Amino acid sequence: MKIAVLGGTGSEGRGLGLRWAISGYEVLIGSRDAARGARAANEMNEELTHDGARAMQIRGGDNPSMASEADIVVLSVPYKAQQATLKAVRDVLHGKLLISVVVPLQPPKVSHVWRPPAGSAAQEAQEYLADAARVVAAFQNISAELLPDPHHEVDCDVLICGDNRDDKAVAIELSQAAGLRGLDAGPLQNASVVEGLTAVLIGLNIRHKVKHSGIRITGL
Repeated sequence: MKIAVLGGTGSEGRGLGLRWAISGYEVLIGSRDAARGARAANEMNEELTHDGARAMQIRGGDNPSMASEADIVVLSVPYKAQQATLKAVRDVLHGKLLISVVVPLQPPKVSHVWRPPAGSAAQEAQEYLADAARVVAAFQNISAELLPDPHHEVDCDVLICGDNRDDKAVAIELSQAAGLRGLDAGPLQNASVVEGLTAVLIGLNIRHKVKHSGIRITGL
């Protein structure tokens, strides 16, 4: 299964991509600039080689090219770049699953919960894509500080929101492949709560002077 990570040059996308490559998935790193995407992929391959990890070769390029090749597309860009990124790849997303990692933060108050008119970034993406692609929200609450070290255990659950049970099952599988526990957190409209938790976690990080607070669901 091929996974395109759009915005894969950032810490979160890069970390997820590394972990999936080690788990045997073919990972494609997308960027607005093809050369930057290819450079990031080469750097990731060098990291894996230096680390001695057995992994699938990672490739990189521009967002539309990588998305067109992929079976699953992961959107890992800042909220302000979401619309432009989706517009660039919409024509190649038909029939595919899009996993949104986007959080609608509004600088400078990034520890304050803010919701776009659609309710969440994931719902906004689904409205824009309409029937072209199916959207699931996941990985919003995972610390980007820890993900790039594939050997580091991340003490956080992944809350997954979507309207299709099979799509959420795919996101759960990808969570497990990244060394995380994925949990079905209900329909896509619940993504507003999950995305908002990221602002809460940022506030906790600031007040407790840490960089990687997370959440665990107990009693399951």
